Amino acid sequence: MFPPQPSTNSLPIIIAACFKSKSATYKYYWFIALLEELENGNLLINKTDLFASMIANAWYTINYFKLSYGKQDKLKVRIQEIIIAEKLHIDEKKSNILAVLKGTKNKSTLKSLRYFDGEVPYRFLSPWFNDIKGDKKEIYLLSQSFHNNCLYSVNEQMVVVNPDWVPYLIQNSGILKQFCYWNLSLYLQKHNPNVPDVPNKLFKAPSRNGLNKQRKEFWDIVIKHNGPIECVYTNRLLDIGDYAVEHFIPHAFVSHDLVWNLIPADKSFNSSKCDKLPNLEIYFEGYFKLQLLAAQTILEIHPNSKFLEDYLTFIPDLDMIRGMDIEGLKELFRNNIQPLVTIAANNGFEFMK
Repeated sequence: MFPPQPSTNSLPIIIAACFKSKSATYKYYWFIALLEELENGNLLINKTDLFASMIANAWYTINYFKLSYGKQDKLKVRIQEIIIAEKLHIDEKKSNILAVLKGTKNKSTLKSLRYFDGEVPYRFLSPWFNDIKGDKKEIYLLSQSFHNNCLYSVNEQMVVVNPDWVPYLIQNSGILKQFCYWNLSLYLQKHNPNVPDVPNKLFKAPSRNGLNKQRKEFWDIVIKHNGPIECVYTNRLLDIGDYAVEHFIPHAFVSHDLVWNLIPADKSFNSSKCDKLPNLEIYFEGYFKLQLLAAQTILEIHPNSKFLEDYLTFIPDLDMIRGMDIEGLKELFRNNIQPLVTIAANNGFEFMK
């Protein structure tokens, strides 16, 4: 995917070339930050504000979804430093992160932000300075007159967007950001090959889908047919209206609400479990018994239920739910769950204590 180019022939067709040489995500987040400032009407921009936006835009992907950015990318390290220095929560709103970082006087935070000043601002301009690549001082100097009609001028403190580029950047900001996020998703998928749904982990969703349908049209039916069922975590009996529907493997990792990953749980325990992983040696048997009971019940009472289709992601034929031996079914469930737990743990999700 390539970004659109300026329609005016005098503007160089080189935006895509800005991203040719990269071993980290910095250039994408830098350009997204620049576009966001332009959308807010800012052409004269403090570099620290751009670094703050880079941090804010990567915040949720790193802290909530815990994606790996590879060994060379230090965004995670800088974010961890900032969390400690500013006492920010990992689930902080982007607007609050920006407000704190743009207004901070904390020396540790400023040092973390200025880490990106070493190479990102001038290396992004490399396509306009092919003959002096790598010469930061010279690029800074020549950019002051928008040499070769470069995208912006840059000095130790500020970035000034080239007025010739402003109409194009504002008009195409949406698709330019899509270009960045598409390439970010490719980069992150490479470093997280077994993690599901990477593109949707680049943003914090405005709100999560509710689980009311799964409760009323699946688990309530199971409980009504079989009577109260036991919470796999607390062993307390759960009746209709007295349980929470929870993700066995955290939603932050799987990014879906398929019923094979949903189980009823004690309300008080569910709120404390948060995004922790279950220890399968302790909880898998209870999870499997609940899932087997539920799948067989719905298959018997409502064989056309759409929720049964969720099991087809790892069970080839729904008839296997009632026709296959228990140990064989248990193995299918385990082979589906175990790799996800392992990958999530490797990405930094913690186990329940």
